Amino acid sequence: MINRSEELKKYLVPGKRVHLVGIGGVSMRPLGLVLQGMGLIVSGSDMNSSVSTDELISHGICVAIGHSEENIVGVDCIIRTAAAQNDNPEVAGARRLGIPMFERAQAWGVLMQNYQNAICIAGTHGKTTTTSMVTHIFMQAQKDPTVMIGGYLPLLRAGHRVGNGDTIILESCEYCDSFLNFFPTLAVILNVEADHLDYFKDLADVQKSFRKFAGLSSGFVLANGDDPHVVQALEGMAYISFGLQPENRITAQNICPDWRHMDVVCDGKFYCHLDLQVLGRHNALNALAAAGAAWLSGLPGEAVSAGLVAFTGAERRMQFKGKYNGADVYDDYAHHPDELRATIEAVRTMDYKRLVLAFQPHTYTRTKALFADFVRELKKADVVVLAEIYAARERNTIGISSRDLAEQISGAIYCETLPQVTDTLSEIAREGDVILTVGAGDIFRAGEALLDK
Repeated sequence: MINRSEELKKYLVPGKRVHLVGIGGVSMRPLGLVLQGMGLIVSGSDMNSSVSTDELISHGICVAIGHSEENIVGVDCIIRTAAAQNDNPEVAGARRLGIPMFERAQAWGVLMQNYQNAICIAGTHGKTTTTSMVTHIFMQAQKDPTVMIGGYLPLLRAGHRVGNGDTIILESCEYCDSFLNFFPTLAVILNVEADHLDYFKDLADVQKSFRKFAGLSSGFVLANGDDPHVVQALEGMAYISFGLQPENRITAQNICPDWRHMDVVCDGKFYCHLDLQVLGRHNALNALAAAGAAWLSGLPGEAVSAGLVAFTGAERRMQFKGKYNGADVYDDYAHHPDELRATIEAVRTMDYKRLVLAFQPHTYTRTKALFADFVRELKKADVVVLAEIYAARERNTIGISSRDLAEQISGAIYCETLPQVTDTLSEIAREGDVILTVGAGDIFRAGEALLDK
């Protein structure tokens, strides 16, 4: 990958005109606000109006609804979201007019070089939750950070924050090697699994990308010493390990059975006590990573304790939505077999009579590549309702369907549409159930529609 940060730096200076294609996106919106705060003249476009575009307009940013070459006349450079393909009118127009064009991740990479501390949190799972936890801690310590999260955090009332401190905290995604554009002073690696196999060849290819990411850090690398795929990926490299095994430099003692209460020990010394509001072993590991990031940043343990006791979860991460017919309805973003396993294990500690799992697979390539793993984890629920696969950026050239999963799971119910999922849940819900709507697509709408009944 060619890092074009030096070229882009020439354009990210006060007075330059920059246009963001897909400005309403989850990381494009805060990018626009940060650039405006630096003194650039920012414009953008998006396919649809939304709360995001309304917010940008309220800050004085010119936002066009719909893409047109007319929107880019007179701009000095263009930054595009990964979803904007080469046939986008503005992308094609920029190529024709010779306007320099850069990727979103490249822009964030340039911006983070303006901060003394750049904490980049990566991993196949847990990025949003851990980035949110670190944000809570740094806000508690009054460090006034700039933040970029791939989800909604109630504390911020958004998924981002533009601060005036010397720290930037970023969720860092491996897809398309995006995080290789970054310049971390602290690189955090939560776990490594085979995922995004529409881009990566296999697990070894994913590991190679994470190794490169670790090599970008100008300061510390904090990595999960309990994860054999992480240990293998970083073999021969210097890093600080966290995990539940006692040989890690950052570990936990006096852990309660529900994983919510523990003491954090760093290099053999007590650092802080945690009382978590989120469930599961996976969240205990996320919290250890967040505590480790704080410890390496020189923050007091008291800020970690206070910050994490106030953290109740990011949106769509085991988020309680309401009750229906005596059943509790939760929503979760899990879209990989390992995430499903972690979510199901956490829910099993909650003592419900039945676990009703409404799952919407995310992308055809992931469903095919990890088919047997999905079947194995889905079988652990008491009742399985399967929505059709959420296409996201793909087309179904594989010929795979959620119906194929249903055929491998005894009693599973296949639903072609989300309204059918809602109706099915309505028919089977009963007192003592926990109903989970799970997936990275729009399965949450089925649960919301159920609660509206």
